[in-house]
Amino acid sequence: MTTFAQKVAGSGGTTIGVAIPIPEPWATELQEYRLGIGDPTAVGVPTHITLVPPTEVTGRLDEIEQHLARAAVTQEPFRVHLRGTGTFRPVSPVVFIGLAEGISQCEQLAGAVRSGPLAVDLHFPYHPHVTVAHHLSDAELDRAFAELGGFECEFDVTRFHLYVHQGRAGWKVTSTYPLGAARG
Repeated sequence: MTTFAQKVAGSGGTTIGVAIPIPEPWATELQEYRLGIGDPTAVGVPTHITLVPPTEVTGRLDEIEQHLARAAVTQEPFRVHLRGTGTFRPVSPVVFIGLAEGISQCEQLAGAVRSGPLAVDLHFPYHPHVTVAHHLSDAELDRAFAELGGFECEFDVTRFHLYVHQGRAGWKVTSTYPLGAARG
């Protein structure tokens, strides 16, 4: 089996991200909403909760994969309850679905993966969320905030993904890391 590191070794810088995938049917529902409202950043972006934002890496991919596997083993599966909308305006033109449950576990998991070879400086304090509108007019952001205000779902987080950005194809899963995998 070819690993992500082997696929991109020697290709210079590669942009990666690490995130918790949102399960179906909610992933498609929120993705279609985001596309329908005209969010230009939605194409090629799977519905997710970010753990490591887009980060360019070079020459450390095997180390990163090993680090993510170790981080996954240290964290137990947990429940996430998404409910209602929030916004980062005026600092950033984003409307998101907030977490009513699972915030501290997301913070712990993000801390575990954003260490070692993925110790990255964040532009903003970490705040787990699911983006549903970005870089739109104030009117469209207000619309998303209102229309998705009643959105709610619950699911168990049992894994996270390593994504690589593949140009126009967008973000693609290259590896999956089950939580608590070595404890079973």
